Amino acid sequence: MTSVGVVVIGRNEGNRLKKSLLSAIGENRTVVYVDSGSTDGSVQLAQSLGVGVVELDLSIPFTAARARNTGFEHLQQMDSKIEFVQFVDGDCRIVEQWWDAALKKLEQNPEIVVVCGRRKEEFPNDSIYNRLCDIEWDTPIGEAKACGGDAMMRVSAFKSVGGFNPELIAGEEPELCVRLRQAGGKIFRIDAPMTIHDAKITQFGQWWKRSLRAGHAYAEGSWLHGRSPERHWLKESHSIWFWGLILPLLALATAWFTLGVSLLLLLSAYLLLTYRIYQSAQRRELTASDARLYAIWCMLGKFPQAQGQIQFHVSRLLRRQRTLVEYKSVTPQV
Repeated sequence: MTSVGVVVIGRNEGNRLKKSLLSAIGENRTVVYVDSGSTDGSVQLAQSLGVGVVELDLSIPFTAARARNTGFEHLQQMDSKIEFVQFVDGDCRIVEQWWDAALKKLEQNPEIVVVCGRRKEEFPNDSIYNRLCDIEWDTPIGEAKACGGDAMMRVSAFKSVGGFNPELIAGEEPELCVRLRQAGGKIFRIDAPMTIHDAKITQFGQWWKRSLRAGHAYAEGSWLHGRSPERHWLKESHSIWFWGLILPLLALATAWFTLGVSLLLLLSAYLLLTYRIYQSAQRRELTASDARLYAIWCMLGKFPQAQGQIQFHVSRLLRRQRTLVEYKSVTPQV
């Protein structure tokens, strides 16, 4: 049987980490857990389950990309013959059927270097924000441009492009996929259950920080690869700047001279944007209620995303170290 490596990364994931590690452990699977400064007993939990444990050096700013690279290096030391590596976040558990489905796709299609499947939210009805995550995970099946944090990759391809960019605080998976595709590899999403995710986003502030992080990712991704033939994330970044900053500033600046008409036009523009997103969501075969929810919050998300774009470029111009944007609350170990 093919030997598979698994890299699980986490920080203060509590009982979610236990479920994640238990789902990763199995015959012909070597598992490594990489901890990024947890204070909830995650390291001790992982050690008790008998998996390899790596604690990141806290004197160096940690990122998910750096954690995954470190886990992969440790995995190679444990078993240099591993052909495929499954990356998974510590707030996700892997569905048992996934292993055979993913390996079959990779073994039968040598041009495919990354395979991912369907990620589902475990408690979509616990909050609006959890429901939004569940909608976000529902992406098209077939050849794709990028994967998320949960994916199985061909080790040779991953090594050939140097792994993840350890300096990115967000958006490291799509950035890696850009380089993999430029090297001739293909990314493929199959119609198979892959992971169950537990977002635990229950507060508006958490949603705002998560959206801010997305804006930062779009900004950095377009800065790195926007000049490539595919113009990586340029369209998304331009949209964020226009809807999240430029248009509202113009409307406010001209409100006095237009006797408030510019503000009415601004409201109309946002309603039109929301309707366009709603139509796009319905084409994805979302229910009407999910399409409305998704459209409204996508429109609102332009504002924290604009903040994230600004923060990235300010940090870049001032040559400041970018730091991780955390939106999760610490959960106790169970």
